Order: sequence, then C-alpha cells, then structure tokens
Amino acid sequence: MKLVFFGSPQIAVAFLEACVSAPGWEVSAVVAQPDRPSGRGMILRPPPVAEAAARMGIALRQPVKPAEFSAELRALSPDLCVVVAYGHILRREILNLARLGFLNVHFSLLPRYRGAAPVQWSLVRGEAKTGVSLFWLDDGMDTGPLQSVAEIPVDDEESAPELFQRLAALGVNTLRETLAEIAAGRIRRVPQTGDPSKAPKIKPEFGRLSFEMPAKDLHNRVRGLRAGPGCFLMLELPGAAKPQRVKVLNTGLERAADEPLPSETVPPGAVLCVDPKKGILVQLNPGRLWFREVQPEGKKQQTSADFLNGLRLGAGDRLVSVS
Repeated sequence: MKLVFFGSPQIAVAFLEACVSAPGWEVSAVVAQPDRPSGRGMILRPPPVAEAAARMGIALRQPVKPAEFSAELRALSPDLCVVVAYGHILRREILNLARLGFLNVHFSLLPRYRGAAPVQWSLVRGEAKTGVSLFWLDDGMDTGPLQSVAEIPVDDEESAPELFQRLAALGVNTLRETLAEIAAGRIRRVPQTGDPSKAPKIKPEFGRLSFEMPAKDLHNRVRGLRAGPGCFLMLELPGAAKPQRVKVLNTGLERAADEPLPSETVPPGAVLCVDPKKGILVQLNPGRLWFREVQPEGKKQQTSADFLNGLRLGAGDRLVSVS
C-alpha cells in the first residue's frame, strides 16, 4: 500500500522512519516545509524531515503552499497520508486525494487541547495525564474521528522537552501498531467525545511572570514554556535604573509549604531560604516555590543562588517583580 508522509521538524523524523519500516507500506513521497534561513549567517537550511527523506532516497517535495502539490499527489494516488507536525492546514481538496484519508498524529487526548501547542498547554494547565491521538483529518481544527489513542501520566516536575520526548516515543509505537491495523483492514473512525479545549500558539508575552502568581501556576507555566517561548520576570534590582529582564529556566515545588504565610508578615517575592543545590525559596501568592536556574539579560545561565549572591542579597531580602 502506498503512503505519503507530511512532516517538518525533528520530532517528526522518527515517525517517518516508522512509516518506512512498516510492513506492507511503501512511502512514495515526503512533503515538508520549504528551506528556511537560520543561524547567524541566515543560511537556507532544510527542515529535519527533508534531510531525512534525502538520506533515505525518498522523493521529496517542499511546496510553499500544499495546494501546489495537489496535482502530483493526485497522480501518486496514495492509499494513506500520515501527518506529523507538518506546519500547514490541509484543505478539503487535498484531504480528498488519499483513498483512506489523512491520519494525523496529535500530542494530546482529543478533544482536549486542539491546536498548535497541545504539550505546552497540557503542562501549563497542570494536567495529570496526557497522550497521543491518531485521528482522521477533516475540515475542522483537530476535530476528526479517532483511529487510535494512547495515554500516559504526567509528573508535576516534568518539563515540555521531557514530555515531548516521551510522547514522541509513545506516538511512534502507536503509529506502528496503527499502520499494521490499517494494512489489515481494521479502520476505526470513532467520533471525539468530551469537553473540547484549545491549545493555540503561545505568544512570548504569556511567559511574563510575577511573584503575585500562585506557586503552582507559575511552576506549571515555566515547565510548559521551557521548549519555547520561555518565561521571564521583570525585576527591580539594586543599582538598576529600570526593571531588568531575568529568564526563569527551572523551578521546583516546595512539598512542605503549600499554604502561604500571612501576607503582612511575608510578602510575595520574599526570599525564605537559599540553598546552593535547590536554589532560592520564594514566597508567592499563595504558596512557595524553588527558583533553581535563571538567566539575567545579557548573561549566562546560572543557579538562582549564584544570581542572588551576585546581588548581595540573601534569605530575608525581597525580590520585587513588575507586572
């Protein structure tokens, strides 16, 4: 059976490899995003999936718009198209060109977190479980019927890069099993059920933090945005004429301190403890949180303890964030 693969970033490469090695399937072509300028020299570079296709000797197409590939896709007459983070919305005139349809790999438990950033939003919202959904594309945004679903728990210290890695491994295994099912004629088109939610692309300003945030909310935002666009505080620092941007790279929950101390005694931003290994424990509103690693603007990544020492501050002092 003939298959055409649509994908672009590094996370999609293992899925392409799974399609190539799947018994009973022939990958006729790979469709990826066009080359983009990158690096200091802004040199045109192909997306990772395009590089992988070239290594494997598979016909590669990189249309600016998917419609440019429609005539060739019709000529290829694929039985199935598999889509993993391709980066373009595929319209009905394209979706009709595969005999069985377009199977999309999505990193959430649909209908939860439909959209461009499901992994990030799952963490930002503090979900205890997530997974991978293989579903049939239709005209909506991640609304098509399901073929396969696989679920995993999420640890409350897990960050987006770590969760992406686990979901990719889960998704590759699920895709292998699903391709075997489809080749054997076991096709399911199960309607999505439950309350839907959206996972739109995250804008950089969403990463702006404040010590007035609840500890768990701030922690979830940091771990959810660690793969991009990242989180930061605007801090009023000693000797600085204006607030300074400090990236927050890593935080950790304080297990024994979920309840806030009286605000009149310990205000948000107060440094409660400095530990060379754990970082600095800061009062939030409510709760307390370990800030482990930060990166002041124009400087290298460093531990929060070293950052505080450089300011000649310690336990009992207060950091002030500008909302």
